[in-house]
Amino acid sequence: MIAFLRQALAAVVVLIAWATAAVAADAAVAVMYHRFGENAHPSTNIRLDQFEAHIAELTGGDYVVLPLPEIVAALRSGRSLPERTVAITIDDAWKSVYREAWPRLRSAGLPFTLFVSTDEIDQRLPDHMTWDEIRELAAAGVTIASQGGAHLHMAAASPAAVAADLERSARRLYEELGELPTMFAWPYGEASLQAMDEARQTGIEVAFGQHSGVMFAGADLRYLPRFPLNETYGDLERFRTVARALPLPVADLTPADPRLTVNPPPFGFTVLPGIENLDRISCFASHTGRMQVQRLGRRIEARTSLPFPPGRGRINCTLPDRQGWRWFGYQYFVP
Repeated sequence: MIAFLRQALAAVVVLIAWATAAVAADAAVAVMYHRFGENAHPSTNIRLDQFEAHIAELTGGDYVVLPLPEIVAALRSGRSLPERTVAITIDDAWKSVYREAWPRLRSAGLPFTLFVSTDEIDQRLPDHMTWDEIRELAAAGVTIASQGGAHLHMAAASPAAVAADLERSARRLYEELGELPTMFAWPYGEASLQAMDEARQTGIEVAFGQHSGVMFAGADLRYLPRFPLNETYGDLERFRTVARALPLPVADLTPADPRLTVNPPPFGFTVLPGIENLDRISCFASHTGRMQVQRLGRRIEARTSLPFPPGRGRINCTLPDRQGWRWFGYQYFVP
């Protein structure tokens, strides 16, 4: 009888471990918004009916929406996250965040992070939030983080200009909210290795771009991905696709500097162990569409024949998986 009970207990332990593994992950999706219900700006706006559908999906589906700092802490420490963990982020502190997004997210009990460009708040622009409104959000538990001072094109700016902008923003956030920012969103998603060094020296521990992809343990904390959502890319079917996206964990990315010095770039990466069917990876460049992909073991090389035009350009690589789409993306800047 004792031997039987031990065997039964061992089986229960195995089942519990399997169940825990089945709902744990080392990755999370971050979605990004700007404006809400401002139909005159469709490229940065989400319609209110679209946004309400997103909220209904997150609250009615098998998602776990967590504060962004909690997700980042888990990824940095190696602690598991629940499967289908999602973070909600908002850039620029437009007035519609306070009027439209905040009441809906508060009613749904969904945490979010607001990245603030402090110069725009100090200028008391009528289409932006005020410091009183930002303090109200912070007091209610909303995470307030930095988007710099002047919403600077940092990949094109000098190191001194980047440092001055970030220091000014950090000072204003401390003066108004009593805390120095450690999280930062690159304005326009534009970054460079040089700007990343400046950000780290001003106390930024983790920064986010505007390129599609899934955050995963071991990813570059200086340039984590977020899925941008707007009227064109905000229908419910696409939202479900990105909210359920799986990580395509990579290493040895080339070129690693988001500011291009060779154009078109010799783009490539090594897929980390545990991901199979690599011959099914497809890569797409924003200016030419499908890229030529060559697989060398776990190494993926993708090429486009035409150079990126000046400004921002993106590459997205996806891999169909029986559980969903694995997704890795990167944004480059051409001076």
